[in-house]
Amino acid sequence: MNKQRRSVVQITALIGLMVTTGLISQSQAQDWNKAAFDGKSLDDVMKALGASGFEKSNAITLNAPDIAENGAVVPVGVVTSLKATQMAILVEKNPSALAAQFFFPEGAQPFVTTRVKMAQSSNVYGLVKADGKWYVASKEVKVTLGGCGG
Repeated sequence: MNKQRRSVVQITALIGLMVTTGLISQSQAQDWNKAAFDGKSLDDVMKALGASGFEKSNAITLNAPDIAENGAVVPVGVVTSLKATQMAILVEKNPSALAAQFFFPEGAQPFVTTRVKMAQSSNVYGLVKADGKWYVASKEVKVTLGGCGG
């Protein structure tokens, strides 16, 4: 119980520090898209993101390994030449399909790199929102050791 309380206090202090220093605004800390992160399928996530669909684009590069030796830490990167305002990384067969969501202010270079958990071998999608439309690139990643489900 003490460990949980300590974690809550640390997270609260970190968010407070970020708000105080201007790294995030208070509205950003409270206004995240819970429905999108709770989505269990690609369709659920797309609906929560406000997208009626997406089209494949060669202007998006999704960097991920063909084989991930550990599903708990799979490196994924997305880069595009489009004028992106948002990016999202989805893992089709995860318990929650949306792994990450990023917002880009005007003038920012649209690329991200992160590590995601994968429950099993699955398609990984890099979604990019530009000019009010969603575009996608995808890649199959095979997982050899369990991640968030194993």
